[in-house]
Amino acid sequence: MLSISNLHAAAEDKEILKGLSLEVPAGEVHAIMGPNGAGKSTLSYVLTGRQGYEVTEGSATLDGEDLLALEPNERAAKGVFLSFQYPLEIPGVPALTFIRTALNAQRKARGEAEITAPEFLRLAKAKAADLKIDFEMLKRALNVGFSGGEKKRMEILQMAMLSPRFLILDETDSGLDIDALRIVSEGVNALRSPDRGMLVITHYQRLLDYIKPDKVHVLAGGRIVASGGPDLALELEREGYDKYARAA
Repeated sequence: MLSISNLHAAAEDKEILKGLSLEVPAGEVHAIMGPNGAGKSTLSYVLTGRQGYEVTEGSATLDGEDLLALEPNERAAKGVFLSFQYPLEIPGVPALTFIRTALNAQRKARGEAEITAPEFLRLAKAKAADLKIDFEMLKRALNVGFSGGEKKRMEILQMAMLSPRFLILDETDSGLDIDALRIVSEGVNALRSPDRGMLVITHYQRLLDYIKPDKVHVLAGGRIVASGGPDLALELEREGYDKYARAA
């Protein structure tokens, strides 16, 4: 599935990723934890092709295909999805219109037929109900006036509608209360499957109580410095990142 080898990346001439290597097989959920400034969000941006980040060395492939050689929209069409830490507001664009446009753009890029309006509405209503999203919200401008929890649920709805092959969740638990965290996590868990991989980026172990990872990695100083099972997240919660930051 996802294979990253010796990845170096910089932003504004400052090197942030310094030889990061990582393997996430299909069917597995891997968590990335680490202190502020370690490069967690940079990793998500590099994998999805955000402007302003330059890869200076190394590789990243999805099912053997060079991700770094693709434009952001091409990566999305291949099934790469990023759930933002701070979802963007888009005034004037209804959420339904945004999601249907994105879905049909990906279908077109894959040579598939566009989804019909009735089929899209049936699917959107069913997925919105699963996430306890009032369907009327989908008629409003995307994320405008939404609470933090509503924005995150809207991200998970987009994920459910687009059905990507590889999910990157960048601090999805940020700003969520307990109820919203549970609903969002249930939406993520519903997408677990043998042919789909997930990379969950978080500061806190609490998210991993809901989204159980197969492996946990510590990112410090721009590289993976430790890997282990779910117990590693509990250790980080107890002891913090100091020893890993010093080692990096």
